[in-house]
Amino acid sequence: MLANDDDRDALKEKVSEFWKDYEQAVLDEGADKDKLQWYLKHAARYLKATHGVKLKEQVGEDVCYYLMRSLVKFNMKEYPYTQMLDAIRILFQKIVKAPWAQEFPWKEWKEPHLNFPDKMELYADDREEWRPVISKENFRDELHGFKAKDMFDRHFDKLRNEIRKKHYSIRTERTYEEWVARFIVFNDYKDPVLLCARNVAEYMDYLATVRRVAASTQNQALCSLVFFWKHVLGIELGELGSFEYAKMPKRMPVVLTKQEVDKVLGRLEGSFGLMAGLLYGAGLRLMECVRLRVKDIDFDKRQIMVRDGKGEKDRITVLPDKYAGPLKEHLLRVKELFESDTKAGVGHVYIWPSLERKYPNLGKEWGWQYVFPATNYSTDPRSGRVRRHHVNEQSLQKRVKEAAKLEGIVKDVGCHALRHTFATQLLESGYDIRTVQELLGHANVSTTMIYTHVLNRPGLAVKSPVDG
Repeated sequence: MLANDDDRDALKEKVSEFWKDYEQAVLDEGADKDKLQWYLKHAARYLKATHGVKLKEQVGEDVCYYLMRSLVKFNMKEYPYTQMLDAIRILFQKIVKAPWAQEFPWKEWKEPHLNFPDKMELYADDREEWRPVISKENFRDELHGFKAKDMFDRHFDKLRNEIRKKHYSIRTERTYEEWVARFIVFNDYKDPVLLCARNVAEYMDYLATVRRVAASTQNQALCSLVFFWKHVLGIELGELGSFEYAKMPKRMPVVLTKQEVDKVLGRLEGSFGLMAGLLYGAGLRLMECVRLRVKDIDFDKRQIMVRDGKGEKDRITVLPDKYAGPLKEHLLRVKELFESDTKAGVGHVYIWPSLERKYPNLGKEWGWQYVFPATNYSTDPRSGRVRRHHVNEQSLQKRVKEAAKLEGIVKDVGCHALRHTFATQLLESGYDIRTVQELLGHANVSTTMIYTHVLNRPGLAVKSPVDG
């Protein structure tokens, strides 16, 4: 047999072993045997699309690019897309064992239309090259900056430590990481130590004039970079000089009619119907709702205590009579789940680290459990503990939007629209604006005043000449 024949046989055997290992990894993840062929097809298609780039040389940006191109080009439905995502995740986590794959936001990519809505248009055009070219002109092709995090991991490790010292939320931590990574990519992967206030000002200009981001987005980016310079690099950023500020547009809130609310809520069942009902009936924000604890519900006084709301403020709002009964029944089922978790040794819910150090067993008490727990266990990204967290807020967002769409409501209906409707209808009913301000938890009454503009109904007193 010729030497090249020996090499060919050896290569075939190696490829065969690779796919056997992959099949076993898929089965270990709990996939059905009859669906194994689809995982293999998805993995094979991914390998073909990379045009020979070695798996060990690929990074998260390559996966981002492939996922988005698949969504746009092939118009994939939810189930096959999720299956494809899992196939790629297993490939990199279990077979390649790439370090970046452990931190890659796989869960967020399961619902990209919610997490990355501004990225959907980026890959609508066909491309010949595999990897996106990173430069200032086409910076929008860079989705997360995984390469930047790998190159300057010492900076990002310190950034996480500083954020956790100050007890900032995991959301703030991820947001700050992403903005710092994007800034590094914008500056062609230069070490931030070599950059200065002028570079930050250039980036702010870029966000305002090229990306045309909202003022709140630009401010968020600036806060992230100022924090990074001060607490990670240990340098005062100093004066930025003049740069283009993104304009703050005046937006009117989306408000539904009573009939539209009834239609949307009528489409929602179970715990999601209950959550949506509280958003509308109590004026809760989305995260305030999913983070509710059992002890925060006072059925006797018909009130809800909102803990650690926006601006880390507590407030009291109304518990609607309509949902008091269903909420009690819901809590009975949640308690059964809690007792089952306790027997399994995973009944310890998340509480603030400082409180947990003082009272180690507080998280095991019934009163501290989430009113709307998740269906599955999850691993805390900071402590590594396995437990049951609150329900994923994106699930509720998705169902509210779907309900409005099914009812033929053309308004941009989201969870926050239910809160807007709560405030507007209270004012229409004659309640004092200060009362509404307290129920909503607004720091300034001027924020609540926006709902009076909705009530003004400009032009209703004027009769159109076409009707004359």
